[in-house]
Formats: sequence, C-alpha cells, structure tokens
Amino acid sequence: MREVREVEIRDGMIRLGQLLKLAGVAEDGAHAKDLLEAGEVAVNGEVEHRRGRQIHPGDTIQAATTHLKVTTPTP
Repeated sequence: MREVREVEIRDGMIRLGQLLKLAGVAEDGAHAKDLLEAGEVAVNGEVEHRRGRQIHPGDTIQAATTHLKVTTPTP
C-alpha cells in the first residue's frame, strides 16, 4: 500500500509549483517545471503540466513515487 503524506496549507489555495517545493518533491521552481513538463505529476488522477494550477484542500497529487494530500490546519 502506498503512503500518502499530508501537506497543510494555511490559505484556501496554493499553486502546484509552490506545493511541489513546499512538500520537498521539487528542489526549486525549475525542477518543478521539469517534473510537470515530463508528465510526472498528476492532480486528482489527471496528468497536469501547469505550474500555476490551483490546488485546494482535499486535492491529491502524485509526483513520481510521492503521493500527497492537501489539508488545512485543524483549529
């Protein structure tokens, strides 16, 4: 079974490129761009190529062998 890491965001939205950096999947913006252009990132099961794609709590991201779920902090 694959492990899903939760990534908390404070605002209601984060851009995909920023999320990849925040989660440690990409070292920097250029690396995030390379991953996306290579088709190695999927959002909610759909391959995504846009770094600026808006990601919201509840979305799931798969990048290579890393699986992420976006959450918000619990009050």
